[in-house]
Amino acid sequence: MLAAYYDKSCDSRELFENRAIGETGAFLTHLNQYHVIFLNMQKFLSRSDSLESMVEYLQEKVIEEIRDEYPTVVRGTERYLAEALEQVYASSGISFVIIIDEWDCIFREYRHDTAVQAKYLDFLRDLLKDAECICLAYMTGILPVKKYGTHSALNMFDEYSMTNPEVLAPYVGFTEAEVRELCEIYGLEFTEVQRWYDGYHFREIAHIYNPKSVVDAMRRGRLDSYWTHTETYEALRIYLEINLDGLKDGITNMLGGGRCRINPRRFQNDMTTFHSRDDVFTLLVHLGYLAYDWEGQTVLIPNLEIAKEFKDAIEGLGHWGDVAKLLVVSEELLKDTINRDAESVAKKLDQFHSEETSILSYNDENALSCVISLAYFSARKDYTLVREFPAGKGFSDIVFFPRKGSEKPAMVVELKWNRSAKAAIKQIKEKQYIQALKGYQGEVLLVGINYSRRTKKHQCVIEEAHLV
Repeated sequence: MLAAYYDKSCDSRELFENRAIGETGAFLTHLNQYHVIFLNMQKFLSRSDSLESMVEYLQEKVIEEIRDEYPTVVRGTERYLAEALEQVYASSGISFVIIIDEWDCIFREYRHDTAVQAKYLDFLRDLLKDAECICLAYMTGILPVKKYGTHSALNMFDEYSMTNPEVLAPYVGFTEAEVRELCEIYGLEFTEVQRWYDGYHFREIAHIYNPKSVVDAMRRGRLDSYWTHTETYEALRIYLEINLDGLKDGITNMLGGGRCRINPRRFQNDMTTFHSRDDVFTLLVHLGYLAYDWEGQTVLIPNLEIAKEFKDAIEGLGHWGDVAKLLVVSEELLKDTINRDAESVAKKLDQFHSEETSILSYNDENALSCVISLAYFSARKDYTLVREFPAGKGFSDIVFFPRKGSEKPAMVVELKWNRSAKAAIKQIKEKQYIQALKGYQGEVLLVGINYSRRTKKHQCVIEEAHLV
């Protein structure tokens, strides 16, 4: 798209004049006015044996192409691409637009070779920094520009990232309006697509959906996780193996629907420099595995698709064995709840919080809510879980909305800290929390759960109700 708009070798007015850009005053000013050089760094790297040979090969191929256009200006003796661009600009007065895709592939392929990374940054700096012949350089990649020493080697760029996309926020993925329209065209249930692929939030726009997954779901007519086919899946397992203080607790908290506060500004913008869990979490934001809430400066697991990826990645990782075990127990917990076996539910919740497998510390009802949400992790297959849901005369702690087509009952869960499970049931009734299920017809389970600080045990009471 960018090449078509800027490139002087074509006339692309018809492509753009009926779009939003066609209504701007600068539309014709920049349309087809520049030489455009498009570089896919991954392709050049895959065709080279080393970074040194890649840079040499890249410059050779681009200079050769420029020489075909300007044979009397560029004679083929130039060693550096920057030199050839300067000569063409001096002769023609026409500026260049440089578009670099996957600019950061060097940092993924040579993640531990800092010397190679430094040489690559030096090449880009020589090519782009303070170059009068280049009017625009546009680079895409997973990582922001690498912090190199005390300053960035490429500090002339404006950066738009997953932690701060600014004006590009609506274009990171599909907007809610776009997804609604696609669901109508392809016949998928919007609320289910929302549950699977929504969850990225920016200051500029409330809901952004994973574009690749939405496209795959529409084309295949099936909601599923489509991340396992990307190169970043193995990266997730690698970073979960890093045993930094607080990393495991934070991920476990987020699996239960919680959030973790982070400082993304200390991240060094590479895939190996990790001084704290914040660095790993920030990388996972850039990879798309976590969503970042700029206002609260917190991270969260955005949707069901990503939660499943975390679950799959955790299985088989040695020091995550306790979490994996609890996720298996989660299946049994849901069955016990639906079967109204309150005693067994209480015992399994005790298991979740036993000394041997304790992951999250109880200290208030919010922590209890996170643990209960984690305990019911497997319920996400059949339910949409909403915490602190407005209902009746207050907010219900957790409401379980059955998925469309599910035969399982709806559930309203109220949590108490150091009180009683019966008090929880009483509150559900008195504050009419069942009204949260407006439009639902059928059986509803009222689930009251209390944690006793004295006995360090859970109590559970389950009652039935019906909505008609």
